[in-house]
Amino acid sequence: MATSSITKNFVISGEKQVEMFADAIEASANDRPVRIPVAARFVKGEAELIEFMEKREKANGGKR
Repeated sequence: MATSSITKNFVISGEKQVEMFADAIEASANDRPVRIPVAARFVKGEAELIEFMEKREKANGGKR
């Protein structure tokens, strides 16, 4: 969740609420998505772009 989505101030009072808030923060920190490595490369130049698009067209059977 983006921190910019938090637009309100809120008050946490009482030991139980503080504990619940801290537990929620810890749980969200531990619940990060697993990074999946992706093989990618940059297309450089017009000729390489045309070649890439031709391969894409063949792989998709001419569909967009």
